[in-house]
Amino acid sequence: MFRTTAFKDVVPLVPAKAGTQGPKNWMPACAGMSGKRSTRGFTLIEVLVALAVVSVSLAAIGSLIAVTTRGVRSIGLHLTLVETARAIMTGLPGRDQLVPGNISGEAAGHRWRVDVLPFYANFIDPQATNWIPETVVVRVQSPSGPVLQVNTVKLRRRTE
Repeated sequence: MFRTTAFKDVVPLVPAKAGTQGPKNWMPACAGMSGKRSTRGFTLIEVLVALAVVSVSLAAIGSLIAVTTRGVRSIGLHLTLVETARAIMTGLPGRDQLVPGNISGEAAGHRWRVDVLPFYANFIDPQATNWIPETVVVRVQSPSGPVLQVNTVKLRRRTE
């Protein structure tokens, strides 16, 4: 199965065609090559093409990882803004103590401001009910800059 001319020139043989018998119809395993050591292996072009394919694949994977990381960071930032806004809204005075004006402060590095304004709408008659609608605007800004604003309406009991 092996043809040997010298110890360093051992070349495994394979059948030239399927079903052929005998060593006379066999050819070197490095098909199409003469069997000499100097002509075996990859050419420089083949190596460069392989490196180009690998580099394009790695660049695509790196880009995907960067986009995913940026998305995760953005979601985390948004969640901290929402949680801060919820904490501020929870800490607001009760409906009877909430008066028009503004309150501001800082919590966990986030600046916040609450504006309480009269709610004006043409479909509401303020004299017909015991409740006064007020617009409450909660605005939270993270240390890195993005802002979350929550608008809601609260009812305050009329004192008159």
